[in-house]
Amino acid sequence: MAAEFDTRMMARALQLARRGRYSAKPNPHVGCVLVRDGEVIGEGYTQPAGGNHAEIEALNAAGDAAGATAYVTLEPCSHHGRTGPCADALIGAGIRRVIAATEDPNPQVAGDGLRRLAAAGISVHSGLMAEEARAEIAGFIARMQRGRGRVRVKLASSLDGRTAMASGESQWITGSAARRDVQRLRAASSAVVTGIGTVLADDCSLTVRADELGLTPAESRLAAQHQPLRVVLDSRLQVPPTAKVLDGAAPTLVCHAEEASVPAALRDAGARLLPLPRGDQGLDLAALMDALAARHCNEILVECGPRLAGALLQAGLLDELIVYMAPVLMGSRALPLLDLPISAMADKVPLRIEDLRRLGQDWRITAVPVRS
Repeated sequence: MAAEFDTRMMARALQLARRGRYSAKPNPHVGCVLVRDGEVIGEGYTQPAGGNHAEIEALNAAGDAAGATAYVTLEPCSHHGRTGPCADALIGAGIRRVIAATEDPNPQVAGDGLRRLAAAGISVHSGLMAEEARAEIAGFIARMQRGRGRVRVKLASSLDGRTAMASGESQWITGSAARRDVQRLRAASSAVVTGIGTVLADDCSLTVRADELGLTPAESRLAAQHQPLRVVLDSRLQVPPTAKVLDGAAPTLVCHAEEASVPAALRDAGARLLPLPRGDQGLDLAALMDALAARHCNEILVECGPRLAGALLQAGLLDELIVYMAPVLMGSRALPLLDLPISAMADKVPLRIEDLRRLGQDWRITAVPVRS
């Protein structure tokens, strides 16, 4: 019974963590539940950057937490950042027991929070619902462990694997349910990346639109207040100063070749500019990911055409491919899903399907490359 109760409380902590999915960035979104004598006395989740962590929110809600058990989806921090160490706050509050879903991959913590709690005489356990907890903060874990965030490429396609007509026309392939899901992906992302071809063809805004999220009014407002960084790959600086990606609704980073001359009108339009070296297929994509990691981007969503999608896959930078497939046929003249110059069956790219679900009349396929 005790194990079942612990699992139920951690599941609740994960529910709370998801409330911070759209607003906690660049911090990992974490949930915390405080229980004493079998009763929940406090709950909390990570507030926007600079605000309280989940444990502090739960302690504030509880008032008196002495003797309680804390269920937390990530190891309590032990270092000073914008806020003080949560491990010290739990110790000071008289917490008796701490159950963490997973250790913090941040090298500044990396088990030190749990060790500090244990040294204070608190009973410490880790690993309950670890897989679920790690899935929630996969981008943060990736950035901490390998130095760059999780890269997810989103594409909309027809049943015959086409993403746009030969003219570039692509709106709309999928229905409203799929587009709502894309809005949530954007809202959960630190950065949304696209190429200049998409900007010129669609004049896309790449913003989170609160009225399309399908969340509660409060959640929608919070998500819209924390817009992801818009990133445009534009080696020759062709983006018009009047483009929607420069409308001021969210910050925009225009990445260009180092030798490109920057038009004054582009600076006046408010674009942030980032020169990048050239790579094998345009701008150096690895350098881009390094630059986004330096800006604390955990989740990087790429909404692009087949050329950039193919380049990311070939560079080994694509972590997850999300395809929204509509029950329509667009024909052989339309553009392919990815631009991959494959001529032999031996060179085909293996993928592992992670998730398949229906959204209205469309299907969302989530796949990851199978790397040797």
